[in-house]
Amino acid sequence: MSFSAVIVAAGEGLRAGPGEPKAWRALAGRPIVRWSVEGLLAAGAGEVVVVVASDRLGSADDALAGLSGWKAVAGGGTRAESVLAGLAALRTGPDQAVLIHDAARPFVGKAHVDRLLAALDLADGAIPTLPVPDTLKRGDGVVGETVSRDGLWRAQTPQAFRLGRLRAAYGAWPAGEEPTDDASVMERAGGRVAMVAGDPMLMKLTYPEDFMLAEQLSAGRRIVRMGQGIDAHRFGPGDAVWLGGVRIPHDMGLIGHSDADCGLHALTDAVLGAIADGDIGEHFPPSDPQWKGVSSDRFLLHAVSRVAAKGGRILNADLTLICERPKIRPHRDAMRARIAELLGLPIDRMSVKATTTEGMGFTGREEGLMAQAVVAVETPF
Repeated sequence: MSFSAVIVAAGEGLRAGPGEPKAWRALAGRPIVRWSVEGLLAAGAGEVVVVVASDRLGSADDALAGLSGWKAVAGGGTRAESVLAGLAALRTGPDQAVLIHDAARPFVGKAHVDRLLAALDLADGAIPTLPVPDTLKRGDGVVGETVSRDGLWRAQTPQAFRLGRLRAAYGAWPAGEEPTDDASVMERAGGRVAMVAGDPMLMKLTYPEDFMLAEQLSAGRRIVRMGQGIDAHRFGPGDAVWLGGVRIPHDMGLIGHSDADCGLHALTDAVLGAIADGDIGEHFPPSDPQWKGVSSDRFLLHAVSRVAAKGGRILNADLTLICERPKIRPHRDAMRARIAELLGLPIDRMSVKATTTEGMGFTGREEGLMAQAVVAVETPF
């Protein structure tokens, strides 16, 4: 089932302690709001609206750079007003399923979404819930009474509804009251809200200690994927070659696709291979004249953007150039710096090496040169 999503990220999060509002704090090196956007996009969201404070629209662009399928809108003074702003920004029709999610629950995934959408077939809303495990007490400084936890559940987000039904329910909500969640709005309007199995991993980051726990849990939410790329080009007439994004004077040139930078071509294939997204020839067919002579930087930057669109990031890269000439060592540091820039890496995560084939084969005969690349990419499950 297709669905849209609204992520509420407009709150200040005062209980989280001093510092940035919690949606903009870093978790495992990435803003918390990005975790939720990536999770819902990976689960199949057709569009995601992120509701932020009016002075955070620029922050959203920075935090979500490289992702597609989302837009940010300014929220209101209350959570309900922010939800309504997000609903108003959706482009879909009234029968579309829409998920409302709090940005402070970063570990949302496809399994959560699938359970909610399945339940929505038979109800006006669906929410993930967990049973209350602790003994409950009511009191003020001293215990007044013990409260039975039978039939009590903890509600989480995302919460699922049909867009038109949720808008109507909000329209019927009494003025001056603030709902605690979207399910309560649907309940007040007479809607039937189904409960599905929640997940402790859908924890809400509220207090400082929650962030420390989330850092430990985040390691299990990502996987590392490896990609390999190989490319080779013939020598031909010319006075320079492009290798690793650097122009190197030489008594020959390279013949091939674009500027024939086989180092960047191998890296492009390695990046695409890590996310199982085809190869350079599929994205930039050599038969297409628009790519004749263009800088291979464009190919590698495209591959990097494909990684970002899947919620991934490049961890490190290793490039080996195989040739008798030109000599690579004098240009190695310049190559490392340029490729690191293109990949968005610190230079100490970019390796460039060179070797020869001791006079054997086409590289040994100086008929051409070859490049091999390996890239590590971290992506969500």
